[in-house]
Amino acid sequence: METDLIGYFKCRLNLSKQDIRRYSPLTLAYIGDAVYDLLIRTEVVSRGNAPVNHYHRQVSAVVKAEAQSRLIQRILEGLTEEELDIYHRGRNANSHTKAKNASLGDYHRATGFEALLGYLYLTEQYQRITDLLLLARENEELALEEGREG
Repeated sequence: METDLIGYFKCRLNLSKQDIRRYSPLTLAYIGDAVYDLLIRTEVVSRGNAPVNHYHRQVSAVVKAEAQSRLIQRILEGLTEEELDIYHRGRNANSHTKAKNASLGDYHRATGFEALLGYLYLTEQYQRITDLLLLARENEELALEEGREG
């Protein structure tokens, strides 16, 4: 039997609905970072048992700001107006921190990407999250093919 984990969790802990539009873009990015990390960890672990440091290297390569920056650039054209607005709010948010090993531009784009994921997650648009991640992979494969041809 398939269970809606998030719905179950919210119900059991009696979590109330919030007006997501009132959340700051950095709050959205905060939860979006965790969502993306969990999705990537789930995918990596589902490939089979391996040493934890192997998992860590694979996940770290995908969730770092530079990789997220490339990902969001591959899907920008596929975003709705509302999604673009959320992304831009996150990208332009005045954060007082900086990623350790990322350019400022990559960091801001990654923050926008995480804000978008956080928004989609909190508004329970799980299929849209998956669709965007699949779109990013399709566009990455197309770019790799074009690079081999040219």
